[in-house]
Amino acid sequence: MTVRFVAIAAGMMMAVSSVCQAQDAATAKLDVELNALAPSQKGCMMTFIAENNLQAPINKISFELAFFNDKNAVDRITVLDFRDLPQGKKRVRQFDMPNVKCETVTGIIINDTPVCDGPAAGECMKGLVTRSQISVPFEG
Repeated sequence: MTVRFVAIAAGMMMAVSSVCQAQDAATAKLDVELNALAPSQKGCMMTFIAENNLQAPINKISFELAFFNDKNAVDRITVLDFRDLPQGKKRVRQFDMPNVKCETVTGIIINDTPVCDGPAAGECMKGLVTRSQISVPFEG
Protein backbone atom coordinates (compact mmCIF):
# COMPACT_ATOMS: atom_id res chain seq x y z
CA MET A 1 0.00 0.00 0.00
CA THR A 2 2.82 2.43 0.91
CA VAL A 3 4.73 1.72 -2.31
CA ARG A 4 1.56 2.30 -4.31
CA PHE A 5 0.95 5.62 -2.50
CA VAL A 6 4.53 6.78 -3.16
CA ALA A 7 4.20 5.88 -6.85
CA ILE A 8 0.90 7.77 -7.16
CA ALA A 9 2.33 10.77 -5.29
CA ALA A 10 5.43 10.81 -7.52
CA GLY A 11 3.25 10.67 -10.62
CA MET A 12 1.12 13.55 -9.39
CA MET A 13 4.21 15.64 -8.63
CA MET A 14 5.55 15.05 -12.15
CA ALA A 15 2.19 16.04 -13.64
CA VAL A 16 2.05 19.24 -11.56
CA SER A 17 5.65 20.05 -12.52
CA SER A 18 4.83 19.63 -16.22
CA VAL A 19 1.79 21.91 -15.91
CA CYS A 20 3.87 24.57 -14.11
CA GLN A 21 6.58 24.42 -16.79
CA ALA A 22 3.95 24.75 -19.52
CA GLN A 23 2.43 27.75 -17.75
CA ASP A 24 5.88 29.36 -17.37
CA ALA A 25 6.52 28.86 -21.08
CA ALA A 26 3.10 30.32 -21.92
CA THR A 27 3.76 33.46 -19.84
CA ALA A 28 7.34 33.85 -21.06
CA LYS A 29 7.44 37.02 -23.09
CA LEU A 30 9.65 39.77 -24.35
CA ASP A 31 7.92 43.13 -23.89
CA VAL A 32 9.03 45.99 -26.13
CA GLU A 33 7.31 49.36 -25.85
CA LEU A 34 7.60 52.39 -28.11
CA ASN A 35 7.71 55.04 -25.39
CA ALA A 36 8.49 58.33 -27.15
CA LEU A 37 9.51 60.07 -30.36
CA ALA A 38 11.25 63.43 -30.03
CA PRO A 39 12.82 65.69 -32.68
CA SER A 40 16.61 65.84 -32.45
CA GLN A 41 19.40 67.64 -34.30
CA LYS A 42 19.99 64.53 -36.44
CA GLY A 43 16.35 63.63 -37.01
CA CYS A 44 14.18 61.73 -34.53
CA MET A 45 15.12 60.34 -31.13
CA MET A 46 13.18 57.12 -30.51
CA THR A 47 12.82 55.77 -26.98
CA PHE A 48 11.95 52.14 -26.30
CA ILE A 49 11.47 50.23 -23.05
CA ALA A 50 12.24 46.51 -23.16
CA GLU A 51 11.63 43.90 -20.48
CA ASN A 52 12.86 40.34 -20.78
CA ASN A 53 10.44 37.92 -19.14
CA LEU A 54 11.67 34.96 -21.14
CA GLN A 55 13.14 31.97 -19.34
CA ALA A 56 16.74 33.01 -20.06
CA PRO A 57 18.79 36.23 -20.02
CA ILE A 58 19.47 37.79 -23.41
CA ASN A 59 23.17 38.48 -23.91
CA LYS A 60 22.61 40.44 -27.13
CA ILE A 61 19.53 41.21 -29.19
CA SER A 62 18.78 43.31 -32.22
CA PHE A 63 15.49 44.09 -33.90
CA GLU A 64 14.85 44.71 -37.59
CA LEU A 65 12.31 47.53 -37.73
CA ALA A 66 10.31 48.89 -40.63
CA PHE A 67 9.26 52.55 -40.39
CA PHE A 68 6.15 53.77 -42.20
CA ASN A 69 5.82 57.38 -43.39
CA ASP A 70 2.86 59.75 -43.69
CA LYS A 71 1.95 58.15 -47.04
CA ASN A 72 1.67 54.77 -45.25
CA ALA A 73 4.65 53.48 -47.25
CA VAL A 74 7.73 51.83 -45.80
CA ASP A 75 10.21 54.68 -45.45
CA ARG A 76 13.15 52.57 -44.26
CA ILE A 77 14.14 49.29 -42.69
CA THR A 78 16.92 49.27 -40.15
CA VAL A 79 18.39 47.05 -37.46
CA LEU A 80 18.65 48.45 -33.94
CA ASP A 81 20.99 46.88 -31.36
CA PHE A 82 19.24 46.64 -27.98
CA ARG A 83 22.41 45.09 -26.46
CA ASP A 84 21.75 42.84 -23.44
CA LEU A 85 18.42 42.38 -21.68
CA PRO A 86 18.79 40.69 -18.28
CA GLN A 87 15.97 38.41 -17.24
CA GLY A 88 13.18 40.21 -15.34
CA LYS A 89 14.71 43.68 -15.80
CA LYS A 90 13.48 46.72 -17.73
CA ARG A 91 15.90 48.58 -19.96
CA VAL A 92 15.47 51.93 -21.72
CA ARG A 93 17.09 52.15 -25.15
CA GLN A 94 17.28 55.30 -27.27
CA PHE A 95 18.15 55.57 -30.93
CA ASP A 96 18.70 58.82 -32.83
CA MET A 97 17.41 58.16 -36.34
CA PRO A 98 19.13 60.51 -38.81
CA ASN A 99 17.06 62.20 -41.51
CA VAL A 100 13.77 61.00 -40.01
CA LYS A 101 11.12 63.56 -39.10
CA CYS A 102 9.16 62.30 -36.08
CA GLU A 103 5.92 63.82 -37.32
CA THR A 104 6.04 61.71 -40.50
CA VAL A 105 6.44 58.37 -38.68
CA THR A 106 2.98 56.75 -38.78
CA GLY A 107 3.87 53.23 -37.70
CA ILE A 108 6.70 50.88 -36.78
CA ILE A 109 6.81 47.10 -37.18
CA ILE A 110 9.37 44.65 -35.81
CA ASN A 111 10.05 42.30 -38.73
CA ASP A 112 12.59 40.04 -37.06
CA THR A 113 15.20 39.54 -34.38
CA PRO A 114 18.34 38.88 -36.47
CA VAL A 115 20.38 38.49 -33.26
CA CYS A 116 18.97 36.86 -30.13
CA ASP A 117 21.78 35.39 -28.05
CA GLY A 118 20.63 33.52 -24.95
CA PRO A 119 17.14 32.07 -25.32
CA ALA A 120 16.39 29.01 -27.44
CA ALA A 121 16.15 29.57 -31.19
CA GLY A 122 12.99 31.46 -32.15
CA GLU A 123 11.98 32.32 -28.57
CA CYS A 124 12.61 36.06 -28.94
CA MET A 125 10.13 36.47 -31.81
CA LYS A 126 7.72 33.88 -30.39
CA GLY A 127 7.52 35.67 -27.04
CA LEU A 128 7.50 39.20 -28.47
CA VAL A 129 4.76 41.51 -27.18
CA THR A 130 4.72 45.10 -28.45
CA ARG A 131 2.81 48.19 -27.40
CA SER A 132 2.97 51.93 -27.88
CA GLN A 133 2.61 54.68 -25.29
CA ILE A 134 2.17 57.24 -28.04
CA SER A 135 -0.19 57.63 -31.01
CA VAL A 136 2.21 55.85 -33.39
CA PRO A 137 1.29 52.15 -33.73
CA PHE A 138 4.04 49.67 -32.86
CA GLU A 139 3.61 46.02 -33.87
CA GLY A 140 5.69 42.87 -33.73
